[in-house]
Amino acid sequence: MQRYVIYTRVSTEDQGKSGLGLEAQQRDIDIFLTNFSEVPYEILGQFQDVLSGSDNDRPELAKALALMRKTGAELLVAKLDRLSRKVAFISSLMDDKKVKLRVAQMPSADKFQLHIYAALAEQERTFISERTKAALRAAKDRGVKLGGLRDTTMKRNVAIQEKANAEAQRLIKVIGPLRDAKQSLAKIAETLNAMGIATPRGGTWSAVQVSRVIDRAD
Repeated sequence: MQRYVIYTRVSTEDQGKSGLGLEAQQRDIDIFLTNFSEVPYEILGQFQDVLSGSDNDRPELAKALALMRKTGAELLVAKLDRLSRKVAFISSLMDDKKVKLRVAQMPSADKFQLHIYAALAEQERTFISERTKAALRAAKDRGVKLGGLRDTTMKRNVAIQEKANAEAQRLIKVIGPLRDAKQSLAKIAETLNAMGIATPRGGTWSAVQVSRVIDRAD
């Protein structure tokens, strides 16, 4: 019988964000268990931390890993960044032969693919951070007053836009060839859903969402 240990994580900041909250993580885990898991399966335990993804000292994750190593079960997370935002931490887990990792949003990914994805995600976050800083410097040079709530709001808005742009550029690498093959928007959405690729917010694709990614990437 297939056995899982489930781990979820939110930071104080993440809890209210679509695609990162506990409800969204549980939804993705349920989708995986219903559509992609071997059956029958058993959930041996569920663990949850409310800590930053940059903090590797997480007591509930330690308990989840201990139970997984003891039982030989797979550690199941909704998204790779729920495990950690640091590629070094993820790599150390990958190197542990007793660690069996399954990511709900990437149901067919093996350890090598997950490692590459983690490295790319870390590079993307670094790039977004640097572009945000550059945008704030440019705003100051134009005489925009920064500080307090306005500064915080601007930083957040710039970061959101940069992340959306970066995500569109990543997805267009898959969507572009499908579009070049003359697939309709609806057919592209169907193909993405069949491949297990989630939308930027962690949901399923529609023709409208495909069109938005194309417009942003172009």
